[in-house]
Order: sequence, then C-alpha cells, then structure tokens
Amino acid sequence: MTLAPGSVDIIQLAWARRLGFNDGAFAAAGGRRLTRADDAARSVQFIRLFGSSALVGPQWALDAAAGLSDEELAQHVTLLTLSRGHGGHGLGAAALFFADDLPLQQPSEELTVSHGSPEAIELEALCPPDDVNEVGLADLEHRFTIMHIDDGRRTPVACGAYTEWEGLLAQLGVLVAPEWRRRGLGRLAASIAAHEALASGLTLQWRTDVSNQGSLALARSLGFTTGGIHTSVLLG
Repeated sequence: MTLAPGSVDIIQLAWARRLGFNDGAFAAAGGRRLTRADDAARSVQFIRLFGSSALVGPQWALDAAAGLSDEELAQHVTLLTLSRGHGGHGLGAAALFFADDLPLQQPSEELTVSHGSPEAIELEALCPPDDVNEVGLADLEHRFTIMHIDDGRRTPVACGAYTEWEGLLAQLGVLVAPEWRRRGLGRLAASIAAHEALASGLTLQWRTDVSNQGSLALARSLGFTTGGIHTSVLLG
C-alpha cells in the first residue's frame, strides 16, 4: 500500500528524535548524509530512510566513514570492518517497512486473544531462542496473543505486539509457535496488533533482519511499504 502524504515526514521525525537529531534534520539535509558525533556511544548506527541517510557514533567512526558511500555503509560488514579496532560486533542490518493503513485480516473462526504477559512468556518458551531474540516480545509493551483452546486447555499459538517509538511509530513484532506456522496465524496476529496501533494514531513500523526471508515476506504480504535499512554494530 502507498503511504499517505505526510507519513514519510512523521517517520523521519521519529527517527531523527531517536538518533538524537533536531526534528527537521532529515528535511533540511537536502540529500546530504546527516552525521552526529557521540563519543560516549556504545554503538555505531547507519540508516537509509526514504532517500535520506544518517550516521551516528563516536567521532572516529564518522571520520572512518567519510569516504564511504551510503551503499557501502548499509552493509553490516562495512561497519564491522571500520569498528574492528574498537570491539565492533553484533546487531546487523535490518530492513525497514512502514504502513499508515492495512487491510484487516478476518479470522475463519472465533478467536480468543489474551492481552496478558504470562501467555506471551509461555509462547516464547515454545519457540527457538533466535526467533525469540529477534522479535523481542519482552520489549513490546502491547501484546495480543492468540490462544488455542482444546478440552479446556489454553495454549498460546501466536502473538502480535507493538511498542511506541517517540509517540509516533508502532514498532511491530510477531512470534508464532513452530508447530502452528504456515496456517496464517502470523498474518492474523500481526493484523490484530497493527490495527490496535493504528487506532491509537500511530504509524506502523516493521523492522526485520535482512536475511529473515519469512519476516520479509510477511511484511510485504500484509501491505507494508519498503522504507529503508538500519545497520548497526555494538562497541566494546
């Protein structure tokens, strides 16, 4: 789906605040890469966002990146290489998708949805650690867990969740128990969380590792628009 006029400005405003820039920084950059030196930073972050870009980190990182293109800095290996002498490791490159409206996914049968934390924690215990770490349900404040009920036993099967970024964006995440995958439950859980966030006046953000083909495909199938890439490394 196409983003409405003004939504890109909202997205760039949220990221400007998150990265420590002035509110109008992306709009004022005029295609020039934004940079902000923070010698106390414990990470180096690069973002490409709707044709604009920004780099935040210690001054030595900004100096090392001065001659590199945006395409090069978007590669995780580039940030790892320039930060090698400062213990650069982890994080990676994440694709960014956005939406300000989505088609509503209708369930084929009546659902039981829990808003509690215990059900989400129970679902995490059913899933591989890598999936749990990438989705990070513990960091997503608003959780909507689809429950399967059989003979009175309630089992969590999928959870869509979001948390607010800068009061403007809803960062979404979806986790589905392995044995319940490929049944459309991820799309349904995502739709539930997304429409709750939209009802709160937030613009939707989907952030996923560039190698996670399942999550990339889910974002596209839901109707999200590609917005950019966020690449980062931890220091020390």
